Amino acid sequence: MTGEITLTGEVFPVGGIREKLIAARRAGIREIILPEDNRGEFEEVPEHVRKGFKVHFASRYLDVLPLLFGTASRT
Repeated sequence: MTGEITLTGEVFPVGGIREKLIAARRAGIREIILPEDNRGEFEEVPEHVRKGFKVHFASRYLDVLPLLFGTASRT
């Protein structure tokens, strides 16, 4: 996971998505959580870099919670 979660639960965008994917691949990471606001940047990354990743996009902490801990989110 990469990004910033505010005290109110918003997930903010980050830079360097391509570089983060390359680093994740080198580290053997295959499942990624990215901020929703970075979806466009992710889609601009060449297919050969994106290939093999399971990617989740999050706008709020409640989007992240079940991915990290396997729990149902509460609203």
